[in-house]
Amino acid sequence: MENKRHFVIDFDSTFTQVEALDVLGEISLANNPKKKEKLQELKDLTDLAMGGKLAFRESLEKRLEILEANKNALPELVEKLKNMVSVSFVRNEEFFKEHRDNIYIISNGFKEVIVPIVSELGVKETNVYANTFSFDKDGNITGFDQDNVLSSNNGKVELLKQMGLKGDVYVIGDGYNDYEIKAAGLANKFYAFTENIERDNVLDKADHITPSLDEFLYLHKMNKAISYPKNRIKVLLLENVHADAVAIMKNEGYNVSTISGALDEDELAEKIKDVSVLGIRSKTNLTAKVLENANRLIAVGAFCIGTNQIDLETCLKKGVAVFNAPFSNTRSVVELAIGEIILLMRNLPDRIAEMHNGEWNKSAKGSYEIRGKKLGIVGYGNIGAQLSVVAEAVGFDVYYYDLVEKLALGNATKCSSLQELFEKVDIVTLHVDGRDENKNMIGDKEFGWMKEGSIFLNLARGQVVDVDALRKHMESGKITGAGVDVFPKEPKTNQDEFESTLRGLPNLILTPHIGGSTEEAQVNIGNFVPGKIINYINTGGTTNSVNFPNLQLPILENAHRLIHIHHNKPGIIAHINKILAAHDINIVGQYLKTNETVGYVITDIDKAYDADVIKELKGIQGTIRFRVLY
Repeated sequence: MENKRHFVIDFDSTFTQVEALDVLGEISLANNPKKKEKLQELKDLTDLAMGGKLAFRESLEKRLEILEANKNALPELVEKLKNMVSVSFVRNEEFFKEHRDNIYIISNGFKEVIVPIVSELGVKETNVYANTFSFDKDGNITGFDQDNVLSSNNGKVELLKQMGLKGDVYVIGDGYNDYEIKAAGLANKFYAFTENIERDNVLDKADHITPSLDEFLYLHKMNKAISYPKNRIKVLLLENVHADAVAIMKNEGYNVSTISGALDEDELAEKIKDVSVLGIRSKTNLTAKVLENANRLIAVGAFCIGTNQIDLETCLKKGVAVFNAPFSNTRSVVELAIGEIILLMRNLPDRIAEMHNGEWNKSAKGSYEIRGKKLGIVGYGNIGAQLSVVAEAVGFDVYYYDLVEKLALGNATKCSSLQELFEKVDIVTLHVDGRDENKNMIGDKEFGWMKEGSIFLNLARGQVVDVDALRKHMESGKITGAGVDVFPKEPKTNQDEFESTLRGLPNLILTPHIGGSTEEAQVNIGNFVPGKIINYINTGGTTNSVNFPNLQLPILENAHRLIHIHHNKPGIIAHINKILAAHDINIVGQYLKTNETVGYVITDIDKAYDADVIKELKGIQGTIRFRVLY
């Protein structure tokens, strides 16, 4: 007979994403002039108690005193908390229904709040153990039932002793008092739940760190809500990727970790070994050497426009799909370009610096309007084309040059060569990618083509401009103003010094690679890229992938989806279908797309399969990667 299993689950910051008393404070202190200070004090007391650094009863008494709450606030609190149940708990509602007799909510919180919330997922009211409020005649919360064991220090341990659960006991929680149950010998294991909060001294005591309920269910072979262990998908996000991206991926059930700066090749080669999804921006280079260690990598997200920092061909050969955000920060770069051109045409960088030094230099010399000036755009892609439209609207005559035939927008004029463009315009702005062929595409010769007194902008890629040549032509006066946002060598973090031969030049705007760094752009990117990666993992769809054959797939319903990535060679799809036919498996739908390197086959089947089918499909010669969706 199987040993009975009991599941002891904490409420605040585990079952819900927040501490209930913190939310009650938002309600009860709404009109208090010291609301901010009191809420911070409330949070600090909670953290001290949950971290085991303050006696629980003392913490609870102080928090209730700060709250000044009334019974009338509790219905609003319950409604707010119903929308704050941890995402992985909601996703796994079936677990609570199936094991309702053996799931216990044991909390130092309050039963009046907890029962209405946990019961919606099927938890029995009789299995909820918590404190209760005490009220005065006007309904003001004055304290708690002092006789309740959970109101005392070490209360959870004492309660478990009284309960005397027979069988295996597993504790899921975020606080030190949850660990104490295991330390007292009353539980088999303590799982530190980190979906909502991480407490270092609690993590140190855990038998297992559990980033979501999915992880716990997977470990105990109880996963019901997801077809494969999403919690086992480890996501590494570098370079301060927007918090929305972190939240989206955590909510999907992935195990997400972040690093604020970039990593060099050796550091990333070490970190990537167990990573399934990598998110980077422009400073991190994903090289062939790094990819040699990336045996679990499924997808890469470039949280920017460019992908030249990624070895796309090696990713493709390893079956790793790459996604970027080709449109999300376009407007931000365009606005910076227009703004810098206006500043440079008015010689404002120098005037601003003089004013800060106490100099008053009121003069119109060297200061010009932009109306009627000729703007030359090198690269007429998403950014170049939008810049063309905006620039024309504010009075520029626009000229452009691109290697690829591009239709002119508005009244823009196409130039047949780079030299023609440089010789014709007053301002040159670069909007090209960083492919190897573009390295030092603008050097001494190209600057020599420009008119005397020209303005020059590089908001594209650092390696496309010879900065020594740019310095030479600025010192000679050939270029009277420049704006540079990108550099051949950039600091890895904000703590490193920026070094460049361009420092100290007059009428030069130097910015730290922030062309696309606006709040709006980062929010757009932070939402766009994770969506593409999640869609790829969940459905196999590769829409907008920069290296994979693009396939837009229907939602999977009542079927299994077999995803087969292979070297592009004849006969693979026939081999797949032969194996399925041999096992009497019917194909509901099949989708194929290839490029010069790989073939990508999606096959939907309508019945169960045995392990031999998977083994044979993986064994097809030329297979790069194979996975199954349910």
